[in-house]
Amino acid sequence: MNDTLPTAEALRSALAGLLDGLPPTQAAQAVERLIVNYRGTTPTDAPVLRDRSDVAAYAAYRMPATFEAVRSALAALRAAAPDWSPATHTDIGGGTGAASWAVAEAWEEDGPRTTVLDWAEPALELGRELAVASKVPALSAAEWRRSRISAALRIESTDLVTVSYVLKELTAEDRAAVVTEAARAAQAVVIVEPGTPDGYARVIEARDRLIEAGLEIAAPCPHSAACPITALNEAGGSDWCHFSARVSRSSLHRQVKGGSLPYEDEKFSYVAAVRFPAAPVAARVTRKPQIRKGLVLLDLCTEAEELRRETVTKRRGTLYRAARDVAWGDEWPPPHSTHGASDA
Repeated sequence: MNDTLPTAEALRSALAGLLDGLPPTQAAQAVERLIVNYRGTTPTDAPVLRDRSDVAAYAAYRMPATFEAVRSALAALRAAAPDWSPATHTDIGGGTGAASWAVAEAWEEDGPRTTVLDWAEPALELGRELAVASKVPALSAAEWRRSRISAALRIESTDLVTVSYVLKELTAEDRAAVVTEAARAAQAVVIVEPGTPDGYARVIEARDRLIEAGLEIAAPCPHSAACPITALNEAGGSDWCHFSARVSRSSLHRQVKGGSLPYEDEKFSYVAAVRFPAAPVAARVTRKPQIRKGLVLLDLCTEAEELRRETVTKRRGTLYRAARDVAWGDEWPPPHSTHGASDA
């Protein structure tokens, strides 16, 4: 692979240089303050990312996780529509451009023409610097435009819109308007939020709005009907649909969060919706598979618009071996596997 491609490792290398000259304690304090304040508590007309040190610290801390979450969502979209590729891309609330790095990697052979919209000028400036330094043509050519992300937002027609870790920052009115505008303007919309109950709720709200606007769900859901988890929650349940992406931890991560593991798992919820033909999976694994002696338990959301637990026993041979290798968030059954009747 060409060394200039926007891999997670290349992104981490670029971000490491941001903290040169910034005392580690100052960086850690900036991150701790921004984690508390940046998502969901600040009006969009008063960005918390006030200056370059704020932006550098927050980007170094959060960009790798956002990149991995969006990369996972885009991989699911590409699996559902392998022959489609966007010529244009608008990243709403893109900040320093983590989602745009993921888009450039997903379609690395012919990256789309990207426009990043955000209210915080320091974030846009730093994002532009990182993009140019990447030497990836699609990133280097991206346009970085200051724009308030609100009900007043209007964007040009585009093939792909990404909205990652943004909706929580908006009022309910602005949230609805931004999703509606994305649906109006785009052929495909990918929305990513934290993998928390309230993040899932915002994704479901956006999912419903995208469907009302005439788009169909490509991922993660196997269908465009009502989410079965929502129905269970209305009956008194407390579940939520979310997934996990592994992120290598930097020294800044370890300093802020403590611990010694070289990685952490970013939990996220997402939806990808399209206006063109796509083939959602027949079922998706919605929880970490439970591997027990001689069997694997899989929690699935299925094209039958229901949640189901499937027990895959050792006597099912190839399928059992596939079940031992399948991961949370994967398609089930895997392509080219033999799928027999479920075991009791």
